[in-house]
Amino acid sequence: MGSALTTIGLPVALGIIMLGLGLSLTLADFARVLKQPKAVIIALLCQLVLLPAICFGLVLAFQLPPILAVGMMMLAASPGGTTANLYSNLFRGDIALNISLTAVNSVIAVITLPIITNFAIAYFQPFDDRLGLQWSKALEVFAIVLLPVALGMIVRRFWPKFAAGMDKPVRIASVVILVVVIAGAVASNWTLLVSNFTQLALITVLFCLISLTVGFFVPRMLRVGKRQAIATSFEIGIHNATLAIVIAQSVLGSVELSLPAAVYGVLMFFIAFGFGFLIRDRHAIPAPVAPSP
Repeated sequence: MGSALTTIGLPVALGIIMLGLGLSLTLADFARVLKQPKAVIIALLCQLVLLPAICFGLVLAFQLPPILAVGMMMLAASPGGTTANLYSNLFRGDIALNISLTAVNSVIAVITLPIITNFAIAYFQPFDDRLGLQWSKALEVFAIVLLPVALGMIVRRFWPKFAAGMDKPVRIASVVILVVVIAGAVASNWTLLVSNFTQLALITVLFCLISLTVGFFVPRMLRVGKRQAIATSFEIGIHNATLAIVIAQSVLGSVELSLPAAVYGVLMFFIAFGFGFLIRDRHAIPAPVAPSP
């Protein structure tokens, strides 16, 4: 991929996506976590502990090359994002829970993503030198993930009408940008992608299905409501592929590391859409959207 797109285009694209997320968040979304701790704790344990462990098992079972194995683990460590919220809204999930989980996950990911990525790099050793997410690179992850979100929240706090008016356009732009970024990653590295597609297609599809299934059925088995389980399914099952691509290419400087996220980013749209029809609450009435304060 061209250096300009890698160093400028990808971070800017992700920044717009995270800014859009911030425009939909308030401090109340973080406080809401305390009102439904059971669903949040279950979702976070699945997201932060269970899924990386499952992904690690899949990587070993598929015997992926070290560079692709680390890329898969980085994908597993990436939180959900705006796309998860859109799918949850489409299939009648608990949007408030989605927003809260996205907010909390975005903060936690600043710590957990470098930890899981560095563990994978240490275990699989894909590089000659011990390249990893050192403190300076971890700060880049902080800047990429949290600063645009914080800016969006500030805009919503002080200019609520502007934020409310921009919410839908930015959401649409986020989806378009996500598609363009994934398409750009695929097109710019077509030869490299094709040569690895057979290795990555099955494991990314399987990982996506397992993520969605875990996100829905584990909460249901623990007596979480169906609309909440739908929300956690998409939050856990739809990983932020754009974030993984940006960190792989812009922070760690490796196109190969981004290939699992690029393949996943293309396929997960269709998998999540089909899964949504299986779990949707057919009797649910869409909840009214609360006006911005």
